[in-house]
Amino acid sequence: MSAGAKMAYRPIGLLGSLAAGAVSSAVFGQVWKRVAKEDDAPSAMQSEYPMKQVLLAAAIQGAIFAVTKAAINRAGARGFTKLTGSWPGD
Repeated sequence: MSAGAKMAYRPIGLLGSLAAGAVSSAVFGQVWKRVAKEDDAPSAMQSEYPMKQVLLAAAIQGAIFAVTKAAINRAGARGFTKLTGSWPGD
């Protein structure tokens, strides 16, 4: 792929990453409410939560973010390929 095409994809990739963060945050919030029956997930610095619960929240949040980011980035790359004929990752 040409350098110009790679540069053209960068804003698409950036917007995809921002969208992934927003979507995964909303999804995690809903998942955590169902899993823990609490509105907010614990953070690492909240001493009132046991380590097990903090790590569980972090693991769920990380998995949701990774899957969401991969799905959005892949969709963006496929759309870019349909428009340009070049795969942005190659």
